[in-house]
Amino acid sequence: MQKKGNKYGTHRVLDPVGVLPQPANKLDNNMDEIYDNEILIDVQTLNIDSASFTQIHEQAGGDPEKIKEIMLAIVEKQGKHRNPVTGSGGMLMGTVEKIGDALKGKIDLKEGDRIATLVSLSLTPLRIDNIKEIRADVDQVDIDGKAILFESGIYAKLPDDLPEKLALSALDVAGAPAQVAKLVKPGDTVLIIGAGGKSGMLCCYEAKKRAGVTGKVIGLCHSQRSTDRLKKLNFCDYVFSADATKPVPVMEEIERITDGKMCDVTINNVNITDTEMTSILCTKNDGLVYFFSMATSFTKAALGAEGVGSDVTMIVGNGYTKGHAEITLQELRESKELRDIFTELYA
Repeated sequence: MQKKGNKYGTHRVLDPVGVLPQPANKLDNNMDEIYDNEILIDVQTLNIDSASFTQIHEQAGGDPEKIKEIMLAIVEKQGKHRNPVTGSGGMLMGTVEKIGDALKGKIDLKEGDRIATLVSLSLTPLRIDNIKEIRADVDQVDIDGKAILFESGIYAKLPDDLPEKLALSALDVAGAPAQVAKLVKPGDTVLIIGAGGKSGMLCCYEAKKRAGVTGKVIGLCHSQRSTDRLKKLNFCDYVFSADATKPVPVMEEIERITDGKMCDVTINNVNITDTEMTSILCTKNDGLVYFFSMATSFTKAALGAEGVGSDVTMIVGNGYTKGHAEITLQELRESKELRDIFTELYA
């Protein structure tokens, strides 16, 4: 008889008792027995959140063995992979090994299904037995290990028509383009900060689709390489490279591009700190800023907007929105250019 679990996974919280798994300091990652409302996953790949992997990579000086040590220490201490510096996690890909008795017949999964979890590793009980390969260029780590998906956890079955690593790389950031689909209206001027990255390219494609011929999409990239890549995709009306941590020069460029009208919607996808004011200053007073970046500081954004007298609406990125997996995978099906570049870079 399996033990009865809580819908949100509080039964796995060891410290402090009573909180939800994400803010908890330590989770029970014993996989020998599962609760009646859990799904046990045989894990093949961890897709580490970009801000988290960037921080770990820098801390390790790029040394793969040190990256392994840091990751193993995080999981050993917490029973999950929540970066103690960024607070973020990522997601995983694996095979359904066992389904709790209370969930059998109530969900569209069976043992042996290949899935990607769409909840953060920062709340997912995880055990790493062995780290097999680190692919630093795509923030992915192949492991032998197990994980638990709670009853409330969301997931996507890996599609048959797309390579698994390709689907995983896109599903990792599925919340961003799906939120763009909700927020951008025909005729909007949209700025994508971090436009040349994984989530950025998806957002540019979706923004152009939603803003239409009367709208305008502006892509801000960091490196010349990502700038050239985005220009070739032809998703944006304007593409330029700049340092997003320097708000005034970027604002002046946006003023020039928009004839001083600024942007209706700004989407921030970068994985570094101190880009809040760039997002705010480039957005018109009644506009909207969406911070998908896990490096965002609420304090810097809120006090910064107040300090410059900006009446923008600011939204904290939510990695989940209804239909986000379907929207994102459909983008790869619709756009050969997007699929080709994602295959080249991430699959």
